[in-house]
Amino acid sequence: MPEKAELVVEGKRLAVSNLNKVLYPKVGFTKGQVIDYYIRIAPVLLPHLRDRPLTMKRYPNGVDAEFFYEKNCPAHRPKWVQTAKVWSEGNNRVMHYCLAQDLPTLVWAANLADLELHTSLAKKKDVARPTLMVFDLDPGAPADIVKCCQVGLWLRDLLSKMKLKAFAKTSGSKGLQVYVPLNASATFDQTKDLSRSLAQHLEREHGNLVTSNMSKALRKGKVFVDWSQNDEHKTTICVYSLRAKEEPTVSTPVTWDEVANCLKKKKADLLKFRSDKTLSRVEKMGDLFALVEELKQKLPKKWKL
Repeated sequence: MPEKAELVVEGKRLAVSNLNKVLYPKVGFTKGQVIDYYIRIAPVLLPHLRDRPLTMKRYPNGVDAEFFYEKNCPAHRPKWVQTAKVWSEGNNRVMHYCLAQDLPTLVWAANLADLELHTSLAKKKDVARPTLMVFDLDPGAPADIVKCCQVGLWLRDLLSKMKLKAFAKTSGSKGLQVYVPLNASATFDQTKDLSRSLAQHLEREHGNLVTSNMSKALRKGKVFVDWSQNDEHKTTICVYSLRAKEEPTVSTPVTWDEVANCLKKKKADLLKFRSDKTLSRVEKMGDLFALVEELKQKLPKKWKL
């Protein structure tokens, strides 16, 4: 592969460089392969990025070297890269987040070694209203994704009693994430209250396996049900994003049957997906997360756990 190239993507010219640079040293996965993955996954990825303020997590020298988060869209961006204005309490100023609205923008971000795509739970037109409620199930060693599967199934059943349909995806790292599409008028206060209550309920019922407390010290051998992601100022790893791990693993949607099967067989590797595997799954199964952007669900006004 040449070190540099000019791509014409949907009529837009893009210079890409350092294509042979290895970004995942353990497995020799290059920047060219990162760009190739994002081009090939784009048809299912872009609907989940569209209109969501994007925080870029960039690894210019690979996953073993320093990285940085970029919230403000780089000033040297092409003029066709769209942005969203978001007021930042922490910085006390308006931030201009990138919006990955199309394939050229996605390729441009990948060329900046933006391996991980972290998106807001709200869309640009109303950043105070989440379209999703999210639970990040994070295992504390020696617990692994198998334990997360058990907690995920309990959580799915609790949500089902509230007439809420939930969808699962791997984090692409150690854990499992449960998404509840809303796409209706909810607030972050409401999603945070309900997600916290559900996490605390699971901790009361299954204290030997679940904690709702952020403290790393309390996590050993347990699954932390992180409800705190439901916040206007937090971002979550986007579905189909690569992760900066030893291998190019991907945050991949899974069926509840697959979650149950992983628990039954007690094999964490059943829910580990590298980029090539995720691409072949999409070819076969389509976008298991397609409904997440469309399904309208109302949070219960009152709930009893």
